[in-house]
Amino acid sequence: MLKKITVLFFTILTVSSTLYGQHKVVQIYTGAAPGSENWNWEEGIDNNNAWKTQVAYNVTKPSLTIFTPDSAVANGTALIICPGGGFLALLMGNEGYDEANWLVKKGVTCFVLKYRLAHINTTNPVQYFNDAVHGGDKEKQKQQMDDVPYSIADGKAAIAYVRAHAKEFNIDSNKIGIMGFSAGGTVAAAAAFNYTRENKPNFVVPVYAFFPKAMQGTVAEDAPPMFIAVAANDPLNLQSHSIDLFTAWNTAKKDVELHVYNQGGHGFGMRVQHVTSDTWIERLAEWLAVKKLIK
Repeated sequence: MLKKITVLFFTILTVSSTLYGQHKVVQIYTGAAPGSENWNWEEGIDNNNAWKTQVAYNVTKPSLTIFTPDSAVANGTALIICPGGGFLALLMGNEGYDEANWLVKKGVTCFVLKYRLAHINTTNPVQYFNDAVHGGDKEKQKQQMDDVPYSIADGKAAIAYVRAHAKEFNIDSNKIGIMGFSAGGTVAAAAAFNYTRENKPNFVVPVYAFFPKAMQGTVAEDAPPMFIAVAANDPLNLQSHSIDLFTAWNTAKKDVELHVYNQGGHGFGMRVQHVTSDTWIERLAEWLAVKKLIK
């Protein structure tokens, strides 16, 4: 019986990987990514881990996996989705593909971003993350922070790429948003600062983002609207990051909405935990509808 269950489990993983692989993937840079031209290690994928989702690591070539809605529901809105993973890994399923599969049914063209990550000498990215975040390994923590500028640059480059190819993707160049989780939330939130006409997001969705007050810049006069979500019991204590970001937008009289859920922890993504954070994406859909970004 155990053998049958194990075979079924790996079959599901294989099928999931195949389904994700059917979507078109594009590189956001022509040639090597700027600033990391000498990164020559191979990207890895881990489908069997404690996070119970597909995990990418050692990313050197930033890319977008495209989820295209049926023409009957497509509305021209685009959303770049940035998975989290502490700048050491990317939770491609729970914080990327799963949200894309949900939102594409609402007519949103979704682009799941693989941004550059710190190099790790292991095939166990989850353990490496735990050593850094929970184990207090200073060297690994330095690796994390050293990678942040590359990850942020990839998020902005992704917006510029999608806007430059808007006609090809059948999207409205004035309806391009970016959403991110945890470290991916850093990428998303950072896109709301110091932008250009080419890489300015039209809306921003940081979800339990790592974005301390020290990373915030000046809220621009034309700052994009923002939807923020976090759990009050986040064990990484990132609640204040979301609250500070909300306060900055609210104080500047900019369009912002904040949801703090009583339960959910960190990394809830699309996981069903039978708590109120399970429905955060429905609240996002309501917000998008009010903004006339979806019907």
